[in-house]
Amino acid sequence: MYTRKKGQPYYTNRHSCFLLQYHMVLVTKYRKPVLTGKVKDLVYGTIRGIFEEKGLNILEINGEPDHIHILYESDPFTAPGSLANIIKTKTSRFARKEYGDTLLKKYYQEPLFWSQSYFVTTVGDNTLEAVTDYIRNQQAAEEKG
Repeated sequence: MYTRKKGQPYYTNRHSCFLLQYHMVLVTKYRKPVLTGKVKDLVYGTIRGIFEEKGLNILEINGEPDHIHILYESDPFTAPGSLANIIKTKTSRFARKEYGDTLLKKYYQEPLFWSQSYFVTTVGDNTLEAVTDYIRNQQAAEEKG
């Protein structure tokens, strides 16, 4: 596993130092407002369990009845697309099993829950412009020093 580097925002493991932060958005199929009440509690709880099982850190999780935002820190081994698929598969399976014949029945006649698509972007303290300038100026800094 990995640990936070002392006094730094970075994590380390045996062979790397990293800080990978992502913003993921998952949308319900047909934007149906199903993420409320018991369904929302089950879905959010399942997501927290997935992240805990994988050793990933949720920074924020929230949304509206038709979509969810997850801000999280990851390790270098967990692909965001794979994580999105795991979240959607597991939460959909649990929600349909628990509430498919009751709370979800008025929204979905088929075994559906999430849209096939998702959104994910990286998040960080540095802007693209700041990192670009830093990399461009590396040789100039080396020549001065």
